[in-house]
Formats: sequence, structure tokens, C-alpha cells
Amino acid sequence: MMQGLRDKTKWVMIVVALAFVGLMVFEWGMDVSGTSVAQQTGELGRVNGDPVSAEAYSLAYQELYQQAQAEGGTTQLSREQIKRLEDQAFNNVVNDILMQQELERRGITVSDQEIVQAAQWMPHPDLMQNELFLTGGEFDISKYQQFLSSPSANEDLLLSLEDYYRSTIPRSKLVRQITAGLYVGDAELWQMWRDQTETASVDFVPLNVSVLVPGDVEVTDREIRDYYEENEEEFERAESGRFTLAFLPKSAAATDTAAVLAQAQAVRQEIVGGADFATVAQRESDDTGSAAAGGSLGAFGRGQMVPEFEAAAFALPINEISQPIRTDYGYHILQVQERTADQVIQARHVLLSFEPSEDAMDALYTLADSLEAVAESAGVERAAQTLGATVLQDIVISMDNSFVPGVGSAVEAIEWARDEQIEEEPLDVSPVFETPEAFYVVHLQAYSGPGRVSLDDATADIRRQLIVDKKAEQARAIGQEMVAEVRAGKSLEQAAQERGLTVETASDVTRTGFNPAFGQASAATGAAFGVAIGQISDVVRSQVGLFIVRPRARTTANRPQFEAQKDQLRQIALYQMQQESLTRWLDSVRENSEIVDRRQEAFRAQQAAQAAMPPL
Repeated sequence: MMQGLRDKTKWVMIVVALAFVGLMVFEWGMDVSGTSVAQQTGELGRVNGDPVSAEAYSLAYQELYQQAQAEGGTTQLSREQIKRLEDQAFNNVVNDILMQQELERRGITVSDQEIVQAAQWMPHPDLMQNELFLTGGEFDISKYQQFLSSPSANEDLLLSLEDYYRSTIPRSKLVRQITAGLYVGDAELWQMWRDQTETASVDFVPLNVSVLVPGDVEVTDREIRDYYEENEEEFERAESGRFTLAFLPKSAAATDTAAVLAQAQAVRQEIVGGADFATVAQRESDDTGSAAAGGSLGAFGRGQMVPEFEAAAFALPINEISQPIRTDYGYHILQVQERTADQVIQARHVLLSFEPSEDAMDALYTLADSLEAVAESAGVERAAQTLGATVLQDIVISMDNSFVPGVGSAVEAIEWARDEQIEEEPLDVSPVFETPEAFYVVHLQAYSGPGRVSLDDATADIRRQLIVDKKAEQARAIGQEMVAEVRAGKSLEQAAQERGLTVETASDVTRTGFNPAFGQASAATGAAFGVAIGQISDVVRSQVGLFIVRPRARTTANRPQFEAQKDQLRQIALYQMQQESLTRWLDSVRENSEIVDRRQEAFRAQQAAQAAMPPL
């Protein structure tokens, strides 16, 4: 059949919507034209009675693993990352099976003529990057078509292309059926354009709770009990363990740290010189989680950060920019934005991490082997003392909070502790685990399975939350008093000064984007666009606090620029709508399907079989 690719001289553009098949093949399912990297056989589960093969799972996992390595620029993935990839690989295979079942249910097929036309006019994505088919750096379809009709296009390649199109074309037809009727009108596009491009400049007063409501507030036992009963879902406890933990940080050599220190000093100077902290954090910080939020670390108390960072955070004056603070993570530039009387801090930072040299890593791997050997024979504390590791006593690690200062995610400790509960002769000391930040071993003191936290155990946390909520309500009431005074004739600056607050400014605020003042889109950003210029809002909330907002100026969207880009914007919006529609459809199909996951059972059986094999 594929011989027709060489002989056919007149091509007809195929009318098949392949634009969104990549989502279904590469994100949801598997590229069935690929070659398996494992020769495993067996069954890892069932989807509506159809088997999930170990070979398909292995292929999906290897593709995801290689992608994660390429995106992260590293050959090493943490156990937590690997666990996510394992689950994603299984879900991808399940999704692929569900789609095949849906294709059969709907009777969707593909003809040989459709495959020929698709091969000619819709090249495989990998071929579009091949230098043979580029002209001036751009894909040249005429070169590609000439290649297909030449002897250079061997039978193996053509058969692979046929497999690819035989898989993707039916899926594209399914996409068209599922997403039929989607449309984005001009009015909706215009509003999206306005949300993205219009900006506001505002004056605003952050209602600093520690200033407005100093000291303690009363919380009764009844209030604590009522909160506990009304918020049962908050107190579902993930499995957890209490450990003694010893770790060896992946420290850099002196020459490496000196370079990072110089970079940290330059970053600090940029901020002190007037650069916006959040913008610098987004650009420079190696802490990707906080960098996306402008460096924000949220709220934390004592015992939640590594000692050097904690000491600096509780000593640094409010809003001052710290000198570079060294921890095992790297150098931090810290700004404490708020510190309450009950020792809770709101802060943000820029992290410039250390990268140890190859020689340092070789030495560290040797030391980690010794840590494991000594811990097994003499215990975790003695091993740490002997090898210079850091010891953390009575540290609680859970599946929903596995972060350990200096170590990173210690989810492997929980998984090991869980497995030890079912062993006839459980071990007291774990093997050495590795994270991107450190090597560590643990001694298990206690393990708790999932369940509900008791009222007694939850009381301290509930009390702290109720104190925060009560203070916020009092701060809101004071803020509304300020609003009334300003609307009666007092200036916003005077009303703020009388209460120890300051009026700050923010520019280039958009309706949907992140901004350093208010965070992501919220009632505060809504006030920036909804309140009349020069007037003040009521007290409004965002993810980072309470505010009074006074708009100063606003830009308007550029209509001619919108008209020039309208078609492209429509395609982008339509693509997003189609993705959302496909995701909703697949979620619905999964909810109504019988999916059985037997991975753990199968892997345990495989391990038992391997253990029973005689040594070579």
C-alpha cells in the first residue's frame, strides 16, 4: 500500500484535524509506533477487562523518564520524581486503552488513501526537525515530498510512517467529534486581550496585621472544638513516621561557593539599588517553587527552616534586605515582610544554589557508602558522629509534608517505614537514600498509617489558625474604619500614618497576571480596574493579605493591534478550549470505567521470583 507514496504525483490535502493529536498521543497515551525498550511480559492491571501489559507500561515509563532527564538537565531523578513518573506512565497506558476502546465503540477507522495523503501533507513531528528537509532553517515540504517519492525512503521508514498515521488519524477524528462546536467569538477574544494587556497603576495600603492587631487574642475551647467538627477534611492524616535522620549535604567546593557568593552579592546590590525584589527572584532564584511567586515563602515559624536561615529570619529588621546567608542549599538573599507576636514570619528570598564539582561528588558517594555501613552496625547517631553528618532528632515526616531542611523531599523514608511494618524481621536503620540535596539514612522511631488527627493533637494548630483568622477580621474592621474616614475627607496617607501603616505603589498590574503587590488575580487586582481613578476601594483580599486600593491610572487595550493578531489569538484560545474539552471527556470516561491497578502485586511477585533464583 505504501508504494503509492512513491508513485502518486497528484496530492490532495487531507481534511483531518491532526493539530491536537499530540495531546492524546504524547501526553495522554502512547506512541504505538515506538519500539519497546524492555522485553517484559505480563499483566499489570485491567481497563474494562482489557489487560495493561508490562511491555506497554515499560515503554511509556522510559519515554517519560528520558523526557524528565532532558527537561531537568540531569541524569539523576529523586525517588519522588520517579514515583510520579511511574504513576503517569500507568495512567498514560490506561488512557491509551480507553481511547482505543472508544474508537472501536464509535466505529472510527482510517483508510489507506487517508494514510497516503496524511504522509504527504502532515509530516511526522520528528521529520519536520530533520536537516534534510530544511530550507533557511524552515521546514520545506517540497523537499520532504521529493524524499518520500525517492528510493532513499526505504521500506522500514514507510512502514513506520504507516503505523504512526494508522494510530493518529483515528484519534484526530475522535478529537473532532469530541470538540465539535467549539468556537471563540470576537467579543470573548477582545475581553481576553483586554485582561492580558490592559494595566493599572495603584496606590495601596497593606493592612499589616502585626501592626494593627498586636498581642494575643482569646480563643476558647468551644471555638476550637467547633472548628474541628466543621472542618473534618482538614484533619485527615497522611501516613507518617518519626525518625532520627542523619544526612550528608551535597556541598560544593570552596572555589564553587566563592563564585556563588559573588553572584549573591551582585543580586543583593541590584535589589538594594531599587530593582523589584519579586522580579529579581523570578529571574534569578534557583528555588523554582518560590521564584514563581516572586520569592515568597509564605508563613513559617521556628523549627521549619534550617538553623542558619531561621536565625537570620528572626533577627533581620522588617523589610531590610539581608546580606547573603549561607546554608547547605546555597546563598539566600532574604527579606522579612512581617513578623507577628506569636513568632510567625512572612518572608521572601532569592536562592543561588551550590553546584558541587565532579571530584566533590565522587568523594561524597564514597562517604555515603560509609554512612550506610556504619549506620547498620553502630546506629545512625554514631555514624553521623564518625563521618561528620548532620543529625536531626525526632523529626516527623509525612506523605503530605515530606520536606526536611537540608535534605529536600524524604518521601523514601516513609515508603521504607511502611514496608518495614509488614516484614517479619523489620530493620531499625534504613539504607542510604539520595535526593538532589543530600544523602541520608533514618532510624525509625514510630510509624502511623493514614487516619484522622485527634482533637487533642489538632488543638495547637487550630488555635494558631483561629488567632490568624480573628486578627485578620479585626484588621479588616480597622481597615473599613480607614475607608470611612477617607471617604469623609481625610487623605489615605493620613489615615494610614495614624495607624502605623504606609501607602505603597504598584504599576503594570494586569487582571490575570502575577504582580509583586497582590500576587495572582484576586479581589485586590479587581479593585485596581473596577474602582474609579482617585477613589478608594473597600478592604479587599488577595492571597498575600488585606489591602485598601486607590487606582491612579489605567491603560486601555490597543484595538488595531488586537485586530492584527485576532486570528492567531483565536487559534490559541481554541487550542486551549479543545485541550480542556478533551481533558474533561477523558476524566468522565475514566470515572465510568473499571480500572484495576495490580502493579505492586506484580512487582512483588517479580522480586520474589528473582530472589528465589540460584546465584550465577
